[in-house]
Amino acid sequence: MKKQDILFILIFTVIVLPFIPFSLFETFQSNFLYNEKYWLITSFLKFALLATLGEVIGLRIQKGIYYEKNFGLLSRMFVWGVLGITIKIAFVLYAAGVPFLLEKYFFVNNAIEAMNLKDIFEASNMNLGFVRFLDAFTISTIMNLTYAPVMMTFHKITDTHILNTNGKFLKFFSPIKFKTIIPSLNWNILWNFIFKKTIPLFWIPMQTINFLLPSEFRVVVAAFLGIMLGILLSIAAIKSKKV
Repeated sequence: MKKQDILFILIFTVIVLPFIPFSLFETFQSNFLYNEKYWLITSFLKFALLATLGEVIGLRIQKGIYYEKNFGLLSRMFVWGVLGITIKIAFVLYAAGVPFLLEKYFFVNNAIEAMNLKDIFEASNMNLGFVRFLDAFTISTIMNLTYAPVMMTFHKITDTHILNTNGKFLKFFSPIKFKTIIPSLNWNILWNFIFKKTIPLFWIPMQTINFLLPSEFRVVVAAFLGIMLGILLSIAAIKSKKV
């Protein structure tokens, strides 16, 4: 283990610890971090911090370093923060809309009630455990087949824009050249690896578990999963070089 790895582990620990349900952070978490009143700020912060860690780890996997010139750390944090807000909005919309769809149009009894309960355990106590699982699986599936591909593609577009602007934060706010960036994306990897493999084999199962949890924890769990996304994207980048 190199010195840079030890330093990163220390930084990683400092960033991640406040998100873990330790009694030391209970007041901070209940009053702010997991308080729905501050969802806009906390959704931004959770993804800006945690999901960007995934990109840093991905860089370590690819190149053996945690930072390089033109990496654009602030730009990446900003992008993930904004995406975090959209993810929170998507979670609310899908969690409310899909159970309604199941109950009103697919005749799944108590689908709305099961999703309104705190978690899978409370639902199980009311004999609605299977319905809550069906809710969670359907929400995850529909969300990952509709919202997720758009989000992932936009993320790759911003990645390219960050590189094109040499990682400069202020330059990031220059117009994104969608017309030239979109055709330049590696659609073979994006489609055959990210969409066809990670969505059905990783994201749908993991987000199903996420929607079994209380609503206040879903965004932070998704942000932790963002760390995994950084690792998956680095693997995809390595695969693309071998093609």
